[in-house]
Amino acid sequence: MYYPYIRQQARQPNRSITVVGQGEVFAKPDIATIQLEVNTTNEHLSEAQRENSTTMINIIQSLIAMGIPQENIQTVNYSIFPRYDYVNGEQIFRGYEVSNSISVKLTDIQHVGNVIDTAVEQGANRVSNIQFSVEDVDRYKQEAIVHALQNAQMKARTIADTLQLQIAPQPVRITEVENGGQPTPLFKATMSESVMTPIEGGQISVRSTMRVQYEY
Repeated sequence: MYYPYIRQQARQPNRSITVVGQGEVFAKPDIATIQLEVNTTNEHLSEAQRENSTTMINIIQSLIAMGIPQENIQTVNYSIFPRYDYVNGEQIFRGYEVSNSISVKLTDIQHVGNVIDTAVEQGANRVSNIQFSVEDVDRYKQEAIVHALQNAQMKARTIADTLQLQIAPQPVRITEVENGGQPTPLFKATMSESVMTPIEGGQISVRSTMRVQYEY
């Protein structure tokens, strides 16, 4: 027996709208990380190492005396390179270069400039990789996710209203886009020869990007 209404009542496949929502929150940094480096050169390797070691020990002791916990000071690089000059195509040995780098974590970013000046006074000849961050980054990440989902919902409703579609109130799929929530520092570190090196922490931007799918 043939029932024509069965074909007419067959369920239509669900159609969907996929939108990408973005959220961003700003936080005041409460952690700073500085890389301090000592480079020494000497014709004799043992002398280059001795000078480098003495200078770095003085720097570390000075930082600890400032109240920085020793566990917040970490060696990140130690290297030895022979140095050569080339004269008329001939390789001439000039000695050894010893490089020792430490990373210093500060929980009071107001002291960044003072730390830099103290390290330089004790013999540090390179300061690099100044980074600012927040301790409780997950808190700001959650806020960014909320803003991203609200943004995605607004986009979906705008599309549905424009096309006169009836979308489901709840999404059927939510995916967080990778790297969407990495904290990004928004600052410009300024350094000058003054009583204390001025360093501005600025703000930390925490972002979230969410891909959200609605059916209609």
